[in-house]
Amino acid sequence: MTTSQGELLPGTRRALLHRIAVAQAEGRAPSLVAAVVRGGRSVWHGSRTSVDGHGPDENVQYRIGSITKTFTAVLVMRLRDEGLLDLGDPLEKHVSGTGAGEATVAELLAHTSGLAAESPAPWWERTSGGLRPEIADVLGEQPFRHPVGRRFHYSNPGYTLLGALVEKLRGAPWEEVLRREVLAPLGLDRTSVRPEAPHAGGWAVHPWADVMLPEPSVDLGRMAPAGQLWSTTADLVRFAVFLANGDDRVLSAEAVREMRMPAAPAGMGDLPDGASYGLGLQVQHSDGRLLVGHSGSLPGFLANLTIGVADDVAAVVLANCTSGPLLSVVGADLVRIVAEAEPRIPEPWRPMREVASPSLELVGQWYWGTNGFALRLTADGLASLEPLSGTGRRSRFRANGDGTWTGLEGYFHGELLKAVRRPDGSVDHLDLGSFVFTRQPYDEGSSVPGGVDPEGWRGIG
Repeated sequence: MTTSQGELLPGTRRALLHRIAVAQAEGRAPSLVAAVVRGGRSVWHGSRTSVDGHGPDENVQYRIGSITKTFTAVLVMRLRDEGLLDLGDPLEKHVSGTGAGEATVAELLAHTSGLAAESPAPWWERTSGGLRPEIADVLGEQPFRHPVGRRFHYSNPGYTLLGALVEKLRGAPWEEVLRREVLAPLGLDRTSVRPEAPHAGGWAVHPWADVMLPEPSVDLGRMAPAGQLWSTTADLVRFAVFLANGDDRVLSAEAVREMRMPAAPAGMGDLPDGASYGLGLQVQHSDGRLLVGHSGSLPGFLANLTIGVADDVAAVVLANCTSGPLLSVVGADLVRIVAEAEPRIPEPWRPMREVASPSLELVGQWYWGTNGFALRLTADGLASLEPLSGTGRRSRFRANGDGTWTGLEGYFHGELLKAVRRPDGSVDHLDLGSFVFTRQPYDEGSSVPGGVDPEGWRGIG
């Protein structure tokens, strides 16, 4: 067992160590390694191992399985940001002849393409990718299981197609593009397509006896963009920081925020868990906390990356067993332990640097019908519209520079907010996607759709 002291309090460090110790012991993992990052810095590392002596440190590679998909999604988003594709483009526009080209890029990213979960037999995770040299071998004769765009259905072959898309538009192998455009800029020197020493070996642990069997480590070939990568806790916490904050050398903060937004409808089985999927990222509510990230597994290995964006805490957990501890739960627990034991200290309040008087004229109380709302300007330059009751539709808005504002979330996401003025220049009402907000409920002095009864408000006579 090894731990680094970092900046966390002793009680927090012990709670983190206790959590991974329980996971390794009860999950019967040959080894388990974890790390926590807070405020963009690695603050804790711990490991447990069945081998006496020095346990794995933050530079030991483990296979990370489907966390690879998030890396592939980053490459696709870069293509979008460069204008080489649109997320609404059908795959056929860029990669023809696959037999699955009606699915859009966004549907492939969000697993709503309707494609099968797996490639045809033999089991691709335990056999050489050389058995599936072409895309047709990955998709099979009947690639679809559901209508395109109708439901979330996790698809490994879908990310094979995204890898082919990257290769077609970049004119280079997926592995080469990944190294040049993501790994090198972010300094992920210990993330690779093939294992590089020191690395853990993959094991299967017998379900009814405390004995182990080595698992084969195969090159996935065409399926590599879905699950090929090896990495370390040190590299993955750096990747987590990028997914939380962006990095203009790779993707902007706005683009990674888009990746974190739910893009797939939750299935009936996922609704109780509050689980959804973004553009290459899993999204889940846990204990009132919004978590994003990805899990991964391949024979011999389990992996999880979990980010609590609001708490500014992320965790990485890796183990070298085919089945065992549920690492998504462990990762969520590590985030929770730090967030609850040492809550994030907010930045000091500071006033805005400057504000245009027309904007200041709009703040305060407004009514949509009889529902009260408050419009505020915040130091980050955004406007916030919130119901006075505390429940109901709310959104933040970004100024467009022409006196209008665009909604950033919720029901009003993408909708336009503007002030409608009278001939004398005074504000008559706010228009939000055709909804009229007035200073008083059904203000008779404003342009209320349908008009206002001339007898005004009344009681029961």
